[in-house]
Amino acid sequence: MTDLRREFEQAAKDVQQLRTRPDNDTLLKLYALYKQGTEGNLSRTQPGFFDFIGTAKYEAWGQLQDVSEEDAMRRYIALVQQLLA
Repeated sequence: MTDLRREFEQAAKDVQQLRTRPDNDTLLKLYALYKQGTEGNLSRTQPGFFDFIGTAKYEAWGQLQDVSEEDAMRRYIALVQQLLA
């Protein structure tokens, strides 16, 4: 396991320990960066029209199209560290 992967997995654990819940925009960024870092480019079909949360997640992840998994991991780690500070 690489150091980056280890840091990423630790950040994913750390984000669960936040004292306060981040705002919705930050949660969407965390979700999208995590998915891009673990699965790569969006490969799912778009959720139904009335699935507002699913659509928001889909769009957030879609905005990271072609961001490398490593870059997404770095961004995720940086965002988690910022939230923990």
